[in-house]
Amino acid sequence: MDATLDFLLRHGYLIFFLWIFGDQIGLPVPSTPVLIAAGALAGIGKMAFFPIVVLGVVACVITDLIWYQLGRFKGNNVLGFLCKISLEPDSCVRRAEDVFARHGVRTLLISKFVPGLNTVASPMAGMFQMDLIRFLLWDTFGSLFWIGASVGIGYIFANQLEMALAYFSQFGALMIILVGVSLTSYLLIKYLQRRRLIKELRIARITPEELFFRREAGEELMIVDLRHSLDLQSDPAVIPGAVHIDPEAFQKEDLNIPRDREIILYCT
Repeated sequence: MDATLDFLLRHGYLIFFLWIFGDQIGLPVPSTPVLIAAGALAGIGKMAFFPIVVLGVVACVITDLIWYQLGRFKGNNVLGFLCKISLEPDSCVRRAEDVFARHGVRTLLISKFVPGLNTVASPMAGMFQMDLIRFLLWDTFGSLFWIGASVGIGYIFANQLEMALAYFSQFGALMIILVGVSLTSYLLIKYLQRRRLIKELRIARITPEELFFRREAGEELMIVDLRHSLDLQSDPAVIPGAVHIDPEAFQKEDLNIPRDREIILYCT
């Protein structure tokens, strides 16, 4: 945090704007420490509070508009790319779709507080053809909520942050090691879980060509479309004869699924 404060003091508002812009466009530059540090500088009179908030909101809205337009015209390709760089690519889109289905446009109010959801919320809004004016209105409020809260924390606790910096300077190396070990362990667990899942899927996988020839040969198969309802809105095409079942409903015991034939599942 000490280095962050010095960095902001040296380079000022332009770098602050570019930093937030870079974080929201997808660069690996965490912006929350910068927002809190800027708020702390505002709290001790080194920067101005309202220009910081305005610049942060403008940077968010510009980048979110770019992702919105990409989602509108590129659809699943954009979401697929974003989820490939996610820690949980196999469930990235599904989780975001579940949140959108439950909360609709209000998702934009909280998306920036939720890791992963922030990445896909704007392109997903464009993908499902959300009205542009409506998107900009809710996205602006969401950005203001996030920027204001982060900068406000730094502003309110400016004096306490100075004390925290002094404490961190004494034990900083140990804390960095602990955080690094924890993060590495978390990433390793996620990697191993993903490898195990991919291995299991490969064993039970069937290609579109195999399915086509088996149907042509007259085999009795039940084809289940497990796509989210939002996916069906954006791409209503289905495999002929497939039955759409919500994944949550598929878990229920009373669901009428035949036991005398092979069941083929497909999603996105």
